[in-house]
Amino acid sequence: MPELPEVETIKRTLSPHLRGQTIAGVEVYYPGVIAVPDAATFIDLLAGKIIIRLDRRGKYLLFYLTAGYCLVAHLRMTGRLILTAATGPVLPHTHVVFRLAGGGALRWVDSRRFGRLYLGQEDEVTVAAGLKKLGPEPLDPSFDVATLAAICAGRRRPVKQVLLDQHLLAGIGNIYADEMLFLAGLNPLRPAASLTENELVRLHRAMRAALEQGIANFGTSFRDYVDGHGQQGKNQDYLQVYGRAGQPCRRCGCTLERVKIGGRSTVFCPACQV
Repeated sequence: MPELPEVETIKRTLSPHLRGQTIAGVEVYYPGVIAVPDAATFIDLLAGKIIIRLDRRGKYLLFYLTAGYCLVAHLRMTGRLILTAATGPVLPHTHVVFRLAGGGALRWVDSRRFGRLYLGQEDEVTVAAGLKKLGPEPLDPSFDVATLAAICAGRRRPVKQVLLDQHLLAGIGNIYADEMLFLAGLNPLRPAASLTENELVRLHRAMRAALEQGIANFGTSFRDYVDGHGQQGKNQDYLQVYGRAGQPCRRCGCTLERVKIGGRSTVFCPACQV
């Protein structure tokens, strides 16, 4: 699933091309990807709307439109939003095409059909999409060590699970949770409440470093993720632990181990992460 750095990269690649564009029309090939409203209303409401700006909240992409409307996209496992020429064949797994008055098209492509689109007035659609339940943004300037400490306080769950809980922290997924815990030198099985003040400072610093690196490298591509131009990211070439179980730690040479935490595969160094 695209995580915070991937969705942020998509936002940044799409924004310069979509801001100020008028949606001339919408074609829906698979209505099941539209959560709200129904497909016919979705098409009618979008026609003629101007895209004012794009934003991101956690793993959600938000298109702010004229007349107070907002289009929310959650890519889930395999969703893609790709800018293309206006003409050309509809490729496999293309479920929605947004035609732009200035030329070109934005295509919603999703091989597994898990992604969802939500459209409505801003205050209503953010509730329908679940945005109101998200925790703070880990890259927001207001997210400090004290905020992280409050999130971890009293929680006996493994710190890896706390990092993945979208109600506590928005946008972090399996890849970046593993990476930030390695950078912080913390065992993912440690209860969140057991972290000391110094360890919380390290984790806070590592969270920013891992996420900022992912954005700087245009996201992590293993299978499905591409940016708004259909280009893969480069961050997979810089990962320290994720996907490297059984290989030597790049820091100490110890064999990286894999465990399941909350049903999620987790890779860590038993020597570097305590």
